[in-house]
Amino acid sequence: MTSKERLMIALKGGKPDRLPASLHQWQGYHLDTYMGGVSDLEAFKHVGLDAQIQYFEDMAQFWLVDADFTKFNTSTWKDIPEVISANPDKRIVHHTIETPGGILTYKTAGDRKTTWINEYLIKRDEDIKLIRDYMPVPKLNLAPIEKKYNEIGDDGILRGFVWGDQAGCWQHAACLMDITELIYATFEKPDWVHELLKILLNKKLQFIESMKGARFDLIETGGGASSSTLVSPDLHKEFCLPYDRTMHNALHDLDFLISYHTCGGTFGIEEHIVENGCDASETLAPPSVGGNQEPWEFKKKVGDRIACIGGVDQYSVLTSGSKEKIRQITQKLFETVGPDGGYICAASDHFFDTPPENLAIFAKAAKECIY
Repeated sequence: MTSKERLMIALKGGKPDRLPASLHQWQGYHLDTYMGGVSDLEAFKHVGLDAQIQYFEDMAQFWLVDADFTKFNTSTWKDIPEVISANPDKRIVHHTIETPGGILTYKTAGDRKTTWINEYLIKRDEDIKLIRDYMPVPKLNLAPIEKKYNEIGDDGILRGFVWGDQAGCWQHAACLMDITELIYATFEKPDWVHELLKILLNKKLQFIESMKGARFDLIETGGGASSSTLVSPDLHKEFCLPYDRTMHNALHDLDFLISYHTCGGTFGIEEHIVENGCDASETLAPPSVGGNQEPWEFKKKVGDRIACIGGVDQYSVLTSGSKEKIRQITQKLFETVGPDGGYICAASDHFFDTPPENLAIFAKAAKECIY
């Protein structure tokens, strides 16, 4: 069975030949530092894992190390970056956005691994009207997606996102304003928060329309800001669930499979995740790496209603764990999360300094888990 067949069978709830083993995505820093600068597809092949390749073009996600928002500028939305520091280990960029209705500003910083926000875009309630009226939504170019899909072939699957700093509406909002202020706003001015979320939802639905015919095997939505380590189940139900479900319905209308990302904080929102209509939940991060329940506890609650992806602590297991520990955890996840199929065993999220030989041990351990 090919890697593509193995992953797709698991995503649809079935049992492949053996336990699929993968990574959420391969970071450029790790490829350059530990893998000799090869591509992510080549790296998957090198260590023997089933490839999940992330497609980033036209998705407008700020956290990409080499993000360039000027490429989405229009005559009514001009992002003008001022590079304060071009040092790759201490990048600092101040952004001014010019629109016919006023000026917006935000600031980012970063290093070779990632990018973060130092100053958020939304500073006044009325700023969301500038987002509504002028923030551009790119149209997806299908040709390079087709090329990437063909390049991957049977070696794995191609994953996509929904446009925005994060794919989910709530998570996108948390990239536009401080998350603490956003949570306070749900109590102090909930109608305003819903107005912001509806603005983002409408833009995402516009982008989804342009996804028709795209050769993606899986679309990732959600994001860490919806995790129950950050928001309560009640807040998730009101401010995440209805917007997630609307997006998922639109994606399903185009026959896409959907994975909902929560960075592991799933306790108390298990039924919301099922109810939002996703096909799979990730990344099943265990408590040792920031989650709030073990992967097998989550699996017991959702049963076979959705597939599961993740579960492996990428730091204490894959990065610093012994060969035996990696094998033991892989076997335990197979026996407790994946005995009936519908499971892709994978690192719970990003890693940066994991020895390649440990990834090869993980791949070999999964190959010993036969259905």
